[in-house]
Amino acid sequence: MSAPAPVAAPESAPAQPSKAPAVAPEPATMARFDADYLNNPPPAYPQLSRRMREEGKVVLRVTVSADGTPKQIELAQSSGSDRLDKAARGAVQRWRFVPARQGDRAVEAAVLVPIIFKLEGS
Repeated sequence: MSAPAPVAAPESAPAQPSKAPAVAPEPATMARFDADYLNNPPPAYPQLSRRMREEGKVVLRVTVSADGTPKQIELAQSSGSDRLDKAARGAVQRWRFVPARQGDRAVEAAVLVPIIFKLEGS
């Protein structure tokens, strides 16, 4: 009589890492500078730039803090005139912003702010 064949132990399935339920990120909204109630005045047109008939578009990259104040202002696109660029930066430094939001929480975020200097009648 032959010996019974050894019974193989059942193989266990490899352990699956437990997956946490996927949580969708809370919706985000961008920072804003153009809400009417912010009363952000346009920059003053530098007098020398007026006399020299300088015009141009300045684009500033503004890091807006969670409390709606500009934390950092960088020149993203120059108008071609240092005077116009400085006037734009000086005005935006005093502006208030609607901060970006992540769900119901205000968060720091960057926004591009275009400032156009155009003389009337040009």
